[in-house]
Amino acid sequence: QVQIVESGGGLVQPGGSLRLSCAASGFPFSSYAMSWYRQAPGKERELVWSITPAGGTTNFAASVKGRFTMSRDNAKNTVYLQMNSLKPEDTAVYYCKAGGRYWGQGTQVTVSS
Repeated sequence: QVQIVESGGGLVQPGGSLRLSCAASGFPFSSYAMSWYRQAPGKERELVWSITPAGGTTNFAASVKGRFTMSRDNAKNTVYLQMNSLKPEDTAVYYCKAGGRYWGQGTQVTVSS
């Protein structure tokens, strides 16, 4: 069965960094575009970053430009979201999505002093 498991979230101070990981199984990972989304309390879920099966960027949120980067390792069936210069407004549950259909359960990121 399909499994998508996010990890790496936590509490970090403003200006800090976190690296999220998303481990996937149960589908042909290397053939799937992958995305990170986030949802803050009281807000709609929004796209953070998306990449092609080969790892090329297809889209990202303007608010994370220059601070976040998404990458993938097809040998490990894993995608990453490197988040630098974090701001309180980055606080959200971060979700990994495979193609247009499979979602993970999310990992909480809290940016606070």
